[in-house]
Amino acid sequence: MRKSGLLIILFILFSSTFSFAREIPFTQEDRDRLIRLEVTLKEFKDSLDRRFEGVDNRFVSIEKRLESIDKRFESIDKRFDQMINLFIGIVASFTAIVAVTIGFAIWDRRTMIRPFESKVKEIEDEIAENRSKLHSLIEAFRSLSKTDSNVAEILKKFNLL
Repeated sequence: MRKSGLLIILFILFSSTFSFAREIPFTQEDRDRLIRLEVTLKEFKDSLDRRFEGVDNRFVSIEKRLESIDKRFESIDKRFDQMINLFIGIVASFTAIVAVTIGFAIWDRRTMIRPFESKVKEIEDEIAENRSKLHSLIEAFRSLSKTDSNVAEILKKFNLL
């Protein structure tokens, strides 16, 4: 039973395989169709190549534009550097002018005060030398004011009595 079932299955498989397998002839119409397909594919390929060349040309023009933009940015950077250097120069000049002005004012003030200091020192030394003389002169006027009313009035007027 088993062998007969196996034989039947094999017979069905072989009979179906041979029944569907047949040779399809290649006709003139098929050949023409293939030629038209090849021509269409060639035209499609050519149109794609032209489109890609157009895209490449666009990329080249974009690259040129980007290069010109880069050049502009470089020139702007140079201008900024020049402006920064100019600004630094102006600030340095202003700082130098202010420092020189302050230095001159301090120097002038010291040179102007020195003569007064020396004169004041001389007057102080002279007063120190003549202090005893002034004190004795005031004492003499006080004793004179006891006898003379005019001298007493003058000494009261200057708060010396």
